[in-house]
Amino acid sequence: MKKVVVILILFFLSEQISIKSPISGNQTLNNLAVANNNNRPNPQKKPSPSPQFRCDGRTHCSQMTSCAEATFFLRNCPNVKMDGDGDGVPCESQWCGQKSSEKCLKSSQNN
Repeated sequence: MKKVVVILILFFLSEQISIKSPISGNQTLNNLAVANNNNRPNPQKKPSPSPQFRCDGRTHCSQMTSCAEATFFLRNCPNVKMDGDGDGVPCESQWCGQKSSEKCLKSSQNN
């Protein structure tokens, strides 16, 4: 019986004992435990990048609107027909090759 009374008294006192904390002042043990959990730095979760493009059945360069889109399709989508020479660069004559860069340069120089 004495053990039960001692345990109850210790439990009651642990709830009432104030601990001086340099960060947050007087707190009970339970409040201190909660405060310590709140003071831990939370690791920043990097947002998962939402894909700008999605596989939607297009397979040809004429259906693309940019080199980035063609590259996404070549790397991620099945049955695409955008890399005729198999070098890993899609749509070289329309979007991603030197010829397309020259077209853009000539177009900007004419304006």
